[in-house]
Amino acid sequence: MKFNSKKLTKAQLLNIYDNLLLPRLVEEKMILLLRQGKISKWFSGIGQEATSVGAALAMEPDEFILTMHRNLGVFTVRKVPLERLFGQFQGKPTGFTKGRDRSFHFGSKEHSIVGMISHLGAQLGVADGIALGQLLSRENKVTLVFTGDGGTSQGDFHEALNVASVWKLPVIFIVENNGYGLSTPSSEQFNFKSFVDKGAGYGIEALSVDGNNVLEVLDTVKNTASALRKSPRPVLIEANTFRMRGHEEASGTKYVPKELMESWAKMDPITNFEDFLLNNGNLTQILKSEVYKKLKENIDLALNKAFSEPSPEADTAVELSDIFAHTVEVPSESGDDNIETIRLVDSISKGLDKALERHETLILMGQDIAEYGGVFKVTDGLFEKYGKKRVRNTPLCESAIIGVALGLSIKGFKSVVEMQFADFATCGFNQIVNNLAKSHYRWSQNADVVIRMPTGAGVGAGPFHSQSNEAWFFHTPGLKVVYPSNPADAQGLLLSAIEDPNPVLYFEHKGLYRSISGPVGSGYNLVPIGQALVINRGNDATVVTYGMGVIWVKQLLAKQPGLDLELIDLRSLLPWDKETVAKSVRKTGKLLVLHEDCETGGVGGEIAAWIGEHCFEHLDAPVMRVGSLDTPVPFSPLLEENFLPKHRFNKKIDELLKY
Repeated sequence: MKFNSKKLTKAQLLNIYDNLLLPRLVEEKMILLLRQGKISKWFSGIGQEATSVGAALAMEPDEFILTMHRNLGVFTVRKVPLERLFGQFQGKPTGFTKGRDRSFHFGSKEHSIVGMISHLGAQLGVADGIALGQLLSRENKVTLVFTGDGGTSQGDFHEALNVASVWKLPVIFIVENNGYGLSTPSSEQFNFKSFVDKGAGYGIEALSVDGNNVLEVLDTVKNTASALRKSPRPVLIEANTFRMRGHEEASGTKYVPKELMESWAKMDPITNFEDFLLNNGNLTQILKSEVYKKLKENIDLALNKAFSEPSPEADTAVELSDIFAHTVEVPSESGDDNIETIRLVDSISKGLDKALERHETLILMGQDIAEYGGVFKVTDGLFEKYGKKRVRNTPLCESAIIGVALGLSIKGFKSVVEMQFADFATCGFNQIVNNLAKSHYRWSQNADVVIRMPTGAGVGAGPFHSQSNEAWFFHTPGLKVVYPSNPADAQGLLLSAIEDPNPVLYFEHKGLYRSISGPVGSGYNLVPIGQALVINRGNDATVVTYGMGVIWVKQLLAKQPGLDLELIDLRSLLPWDKETVAKSVRKTGKLLVLHEDCETGGVGGEIAAWIGEHCFEHLDAPVMRVGSLDTPVPFSPLLEENFLPKHRFNKKIDELLKY
């Protein structure tokens, strides 16, 4: 292995040596603790230290680095306190996740580090978002993100590189190519020799370095970052390296040919750099022993401190409160409001306009939302008013764009992402339920993101454009879900969602866009999330619904004015207003839950179960529910009408009232 020290001084070379050696010694200690049963799992980066250390030393301290399993060297170079790292590995409250997640599944904004989640490619889009935030803030900074060669097989890799290239984001993508995805060799992961071949397909530069040569990594990343600060654009760097232990300790390395293991052992990044320093006189055996002794003492001191810390105490109230970032109440500005009657689609559009005017850090993103105004024209005119930096067309990369939204939040921005259809959220499902939803609970990083979800049937659009999929997210802690049924609530809930620092899924029924109108004030009027609305007072039975269901019940009441029903519009599904519903049921003694979503597994089942448990003694009839058929949404209008629950609801309410 050849090292080119260029103009590095002796002090600089020894500093690199200290930084290179520390993660190796920490890892050796962790493997020992694993065998002793004092930590639960370890993903070793032994053999790959030069890539992490060289890259981290090359970046400015306040530039974000997004890490993977084997990037311990990033944390140690950034001077993350060892006692906190050890507390994290042991699940102690002093760790970065308070015992809620393990190993490197955390971030530290103080150290400009964002850790991974288990779904390997998810952090790549987040890196794009941080870099976009840097560009919008004119910071002249670079973001660096790691992934493994196996992780590049995921769609997130393609999406993140594509978005970064199209938007000219200053991101360095480092692929740690160690030849294996767990036990699967590269030849079974991809069909090319080098990741350099990938660059041209994305229109970006691609380089390959010896990932075991710390000076080569340092020099390459430093020069690349310097160039990107002056001329923002993404660069792909392949770091060829090898891990000398299993994917994680339990898996071992029996699948690796002996000759391959032996050849890479000769390229050990630490012993080779040590030999280089010894041969050129910058390191002596005495100094080497002193460095080892000092680092081991620091490790033992930090370990003892971490071991002395108590284990976490389970407190349900604390666990529940930490799911969401604290929401600061924003007063409505309704003073001398001018009321106008507008359609639901126009109310949403005006709400976005008001929010963009109020928040200079608010970014809208989505397919065709800029000049075209979106497929439903909700964003029509906003591009002309606020410009393309804030109203951004996106590639068809739902996963990457939702990752971008989280990255923007890390940089202090707000974002609203439009799913062209709520159905398309499946392509970004992992980012929503595993990254956005769990971020604050895991490491206290809020996700200030609203995802607009045009939803619902009744428009003859078939199985892939008409689904009601709110129940998919209703089950996920860390998300908020709202679903308005009228123009005033549509705007008020949208503004509340944008003000809320937590991820909010905002469902808007396509069939209501232009079919209903209502009064909406000109002020910045918020509708509190989690607060239902009693639309019609009654005594004979309670009907709980939302979205199009509200319209169906209103139509029934108009046709049969003698019905004495209490109609509750939930408005918010997660959290839902238990108190308002329970109060009504205690009065009427009967409950029917109606929703457009399929009946099995829908929101109504949870509401029915909760009322059955908490209001049983007040019930005069079984809790009933009505939803759509348990089939995909059919295309034919006749089949779709049969699929929807409107007519079955009319019969069911008669059954309930006669019980």
